[in-house]
Amino acid sequence: MGIPATNDQAAPPLPSTAQTDPHSANAAMPTSASTDTPSNPSELPTAALELAAKLFDLAREGNLPTLQQYLQAGIPPNLTNHNGDSLLMLAAYHGRTEVCRVLLDRGADPNMINSRGQSILAGAVFKGHDDVIRELHERGADIRQGTPDAVQTARMFRNKPVLDLFGVDEANEPPLPGQVPTGPGMSSTSTQEAQSQEGAGASS
Repeated sequence: MGIPATNDQAAPPLPSTAQTDPHSANAAMPTSASTDTPSNPSELPTAALELAAKLFDLAREGNLPTLQQYLQAGIPPNLTNHNGDSLLMLAAYHGRTEVCRVLLDRGADPNMINSRGQSILAGAVFKGHDDVIRELHERGADIRQGTPDAVQTARMFRNKPVLDLFGVDEANEPPLPGQVPTGPGMSSTSTQEAQSQEGAGASS
């Protein structure tokens, strides 16, 4: 499913791939004559690093036609960067609903957690991407996964429509923790700061 690939920006042929962890960037990287796979990203060939960076940029930018060609050529849908951010996490955080849908159709895990303990769904809630939130929720994303989770994030931003979508009655919820994620590869902000940001956004 998804938008068919176009010819205006054809993806170059993939280099040979390492038969290792399908979730790591190394799985999409070219191999050398040796069977050893570098454990440190800095040890990867320049071409491999450039390819990995391009793939994550495609997810962020919502360039579905080109990303789809790479997926069809064998790039694993659960590929992650050095922060543990998957292609789906980056697409979701940037509101790329169609990219999310195609990645999910190809087997991307909606419940992957990055190295900061952040979930894909909580990131989408933080950014307020309603279509992405619905897509992830319908595809089985866990509303209680991550620190804080999607429910806690929605409560911090007083997002009742999202809580209603999740079937959550806030009256039955425990007190909120003090932190909310600000997104892939970023630090956290306090509940008070999150609610201040919400107020600032509403008034602008």
